[in-house]
Amino acid sequence: MPHISTCESDSARNLLYDVLDLGKENIDKIESLGILSKHHLILGDKKVGHENSRKAEDDIQAQGCWMPRRVDAVALIVVDALRFDFALEHLPKSIGKRLLLEQERISRRQDSVKNDEMWSNDKRRDESWIEVDDVPPLGQSQLYQFVADPPTVTMQRLKGLTTGGLPTFADISGSFGGATVDEDSWVQQLHDVPSSRRGIFSAVGSKGTGNEELKEDNETDGRQSLVKMAFVGDDTWVDLFPTQFDDSHPFPSFNTRDLDTVDDGCLLHLPRLLDSFGRSARGPRNQNDEKDTSPYFEMLVTHFLGVDHVGHTYGPHNVHMDAKLNQIDDALETIFNKIDQANEVCQVVFVFGDHGMTEDGNHGGGTSEEINAALFAHYSPGCGDMGPSLDITGSEVGEHSEDAFRSINQIDLVPTISFLLGLPIPYANLGGVVPALLPPLYHKFNHTEKQLVEAPFVATALALNAAQVWNYLATYSVTANKLPEENMSELKAILDQGTLAFKNALLQQGGYDSIAFREACGQYKYFLSRAIALGKQVWTRFDTSGMLMGILIMLVALVLQIPW
Repeated sequence: MPHISTCESDSARNLLYDVLDLGKENIDKIESLGILSKHHLILGDKKVGHENSRKAEDDIQAQGCWMPRRVDAVALIVVDALRFDFALEHLPKSIGKRLLLEQERISRRQDSVKNDEMWSNDKRRDESWIEVDDVPPLGQSQLYQFVADPPTVTMQRLKGLTTGGLPTFADISGSFGGATVDEDSWVQQLHDVPSSRRGIFSAVGSKGTGNEELKEDNETDGRQSLVKMAFVGDDTWVDLFPTQFDDSHPFPSFNTRDLDTVDDGCLLHLPRLLDSFGRSARGPRNQNDEKDTSPYFEMLVTHFLGVDHVGHTYGPHNVHMDAKLNQIDDALETIFNKIDQANEVCQVVFVFGDHGMTEDGNHGGGTSEEINAALFAHYSPGCGDMGPSLDITGSEVGEHSEDAFRSINQIDLVPTISFLLGLPIPYANLGGVVPALLPPLYHKFNHTEKQLVEAPFVATALALNAAQVWNYLATYSVTANKLPEENMSELKAILDQGTLAFKNALLQQGGYDSIAFREACGQYKYFLSRAIALGKQVWTRFDTSGMLMGILIMLVALVLQIPW
């Protein structure tokens, strides 16, 4: 069986201690700041710290496996072959409208910050850290270029988007069915990890402090009964994950001339699935009941296929594509409106293409048109202010670090989803968490710099991510194929620089020195970008001359077999 990352009580501490060589005092400092998840052993109506007892794992409740869970629910909307220009220019009701609103929101916030009346309360001015729920929201909608790794084929892209691994052209045979994912993935983690250990016990979102009383929200015996995963759309997902989804509605995807069957199936089931999406779908609790026992979906995966099939059949510029994009636009507007109703909890929807398409409507290779897709993130009002996460850019380290922050590889979504839902990062992931996509854990305000501060939390997330990636690469190099020593030495040096900066940041008085933590963020993000580059060099580098020579030899051998 492949290696898997665990949700055991000490798994995050052990990763930081064993891989990054952080000392006990460093890790204790991180825990004291509320950044690592708190694991509690439930004994009847009492709860005790995990270090005081060792009972069955099912008796553990936690804010998350490694770090506190950040969102209530996530919706993944795959629009197959959604090019960046399609998202930017051809979805005006959904994405276009919210990008305009985002520009207006940024402008209003900038005006508000300039207003001295915001700081006129002397009592608030004297406090160095306070709750700030009255700051205008920022960053509720974001649009990015989403870089795929070749081969740009749906099955390989979905494997990468769930495991964080890099596919190869040798995997293309799996596109014809039967290629079940055996590697560790966030899908399998959601299926296997009891929800009480992933932070499903109390309100999640911007209004939480991270110190809420732990209240069980569902059964903890194995697979949870009240928190579920749903899927509708392209049946490739079910080929990869045949048993993991609780509510599954696959539709056949192989006929590229069929423009509507998959999308019509999505539109048929979406209203019901959205009605049960997230905790806010439960409605008011019955005062006579201790808890609401109605199930809800914490993960909703929808995969529209029509844009891809129109491209294959008619190309990207025609009336059929216009009609299909209009249909998608209406569907996305309905989904976004649902997300906008979540005022008390944080919910997020990611809309993205698994790949792009060429001007003749095809894909599969590594051209710019094929690898550059769109990623649009939309957050509910309950997520609060996204400004602190957006403000971490790597500029403190240098241009190479800033480039790492600006570029979003598709596999970067894997550790990001893991942290959002309180999961451990899949063992063989090579992606780097995207800080700009993480709603802040705590809304604390630094009056000296007049900024919300998220850097300590992002630095820890990146440290755990870097430790996970290095642990995988080092293990692979020892147990499978040895990786180039020069590249590994370079990676280790960058990792050590990040860890040194992280240790220095933790030594700062108060533990919230933003600049020191940002330096650690920059170094760790640069390490993750170099790790992906090494993976591509080793696993997805293709010798064109060698392949052509091999084909020629095969043809010669076939010719020699023909009787003359």
